[in-house]
Parts: sequence; C-alpha cells; structure tokens
Amino acid sequence: MKIAHLHVWDKKNKGDQSIVLAVQQLLKKHLAGVEIIDLPLEVLRDGKTKDFKRINQADLVVIGGGGIYYRWFLPFDPKKISQIKPPIVIFGVGYIREIGSPPLTKKEIESIAFLNQKAVLSSVRDYYTKKFLLKAGVRPKKIQVIGDPAIFLTETKPPKINLSNRPKIGLNLNYSGWLGFGRYEKDIIRSYNETGNYFQKKYGAEIYYLQHHPDEKKIRPKLLIPHLHLINYSVEQQKYIYGKMDLVIGMMLHSAVLAFGAGTPEINVAYDLRNRSFANFIGCPDLVISSKNLKGQALLNKAKLIFKNRQKYRQKFKSRKEKIWQKQQKFLNQMKKYD
Repeated sequence: MKIAHLHVWDKKNKGDQSIVLAVQQLLKKHLAGVEIIDLPLEVLRDGKTKDFKRINQADLVVIGGGGIYYRWFLPFDPKKISQIKPPIVIFGVGYIREIGSPPLTKKEIESIAFLNQKAVLSSVRDYYTKKFLLKAGVRPKKIQVIGDPAIFLTETKPPKINLSNRPKIGLNLNYSGWLGFGRYEKDIIRSYNETGNYFQKKYGAEIYYLQHHPDEKKIRPKLLIPHLHLINYSVEQQKYIYGKMDLVIGMMLHSAVLAFGAGTPEINVAYDLRNRSFANFIGCPDLVISSKNLKGQALLNKAKLIFKNRQKYRQKFKSRKEKIWQKQQKFLNQMKKYD
C-alpha cells in the first residue's frame, strides 16, 4: 500500500521529527505493507504538477500530525487540494496561535474547512483544535480527538549512556523562532536558574538540558546551573532519556508530549494556547504555567509540588495514555477500510 504522507518538513526541530516518525511507525504497524511517499505540507499551498503526480500514485494520502493549522503554512489552496484523487486522512493535527500573534484570516480559515470537507477521516490532537474547527464550520461528527501521535513514538536507549542514580531534572527552552521570547526572557531565565539550583542543593539532583532545536544553544549559556548536562540525541533516544527524568520543565510543546509519552511528570511553560490545551487534554491542567506568570517563585513552587507527587502523576499518565491509545487504535482501524 502506497501512502503519500504530507507533513511538516523542519528536520531541525525534534518535535516535528517525532511527529513524522511516530505517524509513520503507526501506519506501518497497523496497515499492510506500507510504502511511504514523503512530501512537505506546503504542497497544499505551493505544490507543482509533479507533486500531485506523486500524490496521485498513492492509495491513500495522510496529512499530519503536528500544528498544520498555522499561519506559516496557510492558506491552503482549494484548487490544489481538489487535484488530490486518493482518499485523504488528517491524522492528529493541531491549531497554533502563539501569544501575541493575530488571528487567522477568513481566507485561511476557509481553506482549513475545505481541507476537512475533502477528507474522508479527520482527527485532531486536542479539544482546543476541535473547538477551532467547529467554529470554522466543520461538522462535529467529522472530527475525532485522538491525541498527539508522538506520545507513542518508539523509545531507543542511546549507546554508552550512563545516568546518575540521583534525582534527575530535565529543562528545555523554546528558542526556535517564537518572537515573544524576548518579552518574557528575564523571568524565564531567572525562574529556570532558581529552580535548577534549588534541586541541586536540596536533593543533589543532576540537571539535564533537553535540546529540541539547534538555536537553543544561543540561549542555553544563560542557564547558570553548575554541571548542566546537554542531551541532544535522535528523537527516539531523546524520548528514552525523558523517561529517566524525575521531572521535566520545558517550553517546546513536544518536551511535554515526549515526557508524557515516557511517563515522566512535566511542567510546560506555555507560550501558546496549545501548551495549555495539551495539559487539559491529558487531564492535568495544573502542569502548565504561562510565560507571563513567572513572577516570584511561581515556577519553583510548582516544581516542588509536582516533584513531591511525581509517583501520583506517573500513575495518572499511565491511565490516560491507555485511553488515548484506544482512540488512536480506533482511528487506525477506520483507516483500514482504505487499505
């Protein structure tokens, strides 16, 4: 079975890498003899004739997951979407609107609605995206909420990795292009330094920096935490490391997704409504704090509480993951009719 997989093409960003790889792992596991044709999501806007020839050689078109309902990729071109002949499946996608950014235009929203009308199956990663689609005019019965595919990314142990038996805290910053970072940078960096140093002194914890994007090296030196270990492996290996942490404090959405998937309590420092939406989706709205609310010891106090109750969160994550898995299995089984 040939599947044309249209997805985000940013190979620098571990979040985007994890989504693409996880979707393809799920497809190959649950559908017979899958052959993947990779194409950038931008073909829905800028695609050439040769792109649609490749797409139409497939038996099925899978779009996503990830934040494809994002100004960067929009508007989709209804005329180009109409050229697609195989059935279209939208897989666990999301809507992105960063703090301080303007709303999407009418043309951009209408192009999203058109894509969903064309699709035979449509699924989103959270209730926030479903609410957005309903407002855009997509029929409620059309939309399934199945969670982020990267939750179920395969984990692989990195070679020659020796982690301490001490408590382990993972940190991550978003410095991959969010224009609002500078506005909150002072409080973000102060809060991270305060929290990292507290756990080192109180528990003798090892502090690890979990890199998701190469541009983070520009901001990481501002983390004045002694013996800060850099973790920068492949996404499957990175997820393995997430599973060995006792607590993760991250900004990139997929620092939260990979931590949850690996069963590790995480605090997401939000720069987008999707960060809060993910916390709501997993049933833990207390595991998020807005970038604009990092006053005083707000992050440290939250970290102390989550760390103290980390076993409770591990159990809660396990239960919630089982329910999300059932939703993804149901959706994959529906796709089999097009196999």
